[in-house]
Amino acid sequence: MASPNLRQRRDLPQDSVRRNELIRAREVRVIGLDGEQLGILQRGDAITLAKEAGMDLVEVASTTEPPVCRIMDYGKFKYEQQKKKQEARKKQAVVQIKEIKVRPKTDDHDYDTKLRHIRRFLENGDRCKISVFFRGREIVHKDRGLIILERVVRDLADVAKVDQEPHAEGRMLQMLLVPKK
Repeated sequence: MASPNLRQRRDLPQDSVRRNELIRAREVRVIGLDGEQLGILQRGDAITLAKEAGMDLVEVASTTEPPVCRIMDYGKFKYEQQKKKQEARKKQAVVQIKEIKVRPKTDDHDYDTKLRHIRRFLENGDRCKISVFFRGREIVHKDRGLIILERVVRDLADVAKVDQEPHAEGRMLQMLLVPKK
């Protein structure tokens, strides 16, 4: 025997909006084309009214008693919803977290190269995680790692601000920088 949830899913269309004959309530509150309330009507009468106008009867609030249905062009409504989603997706900014790894013994030239990379990432609008990783007995000298991270913050003060203070995770010391706006 199928569970009630499966039965509900089967009678709902793909986009989960009931319309026309898929509306199950006997009586519905109907809203016309211009947004005016037409009152509470029998489902069949409401569908007939919508068909005469060349539109669809779409259930917009199924939890109320009686459910609220609107007379509208369903295809146009679906198209506009799709366009809104597409616009929202287009306006989304994709921010990535770039990671730069250094060691406590990183030399000045290597440090300058990594600093240029960090600056480029931040100017592109990405966040940057700087990790100082320690090997073997280097873990005893966490103060050297902190000195490197403080130096990065000082050298990038014009383009970056600290989002996450330096913190230790196992054999790593990490800090997160975000671009200044």
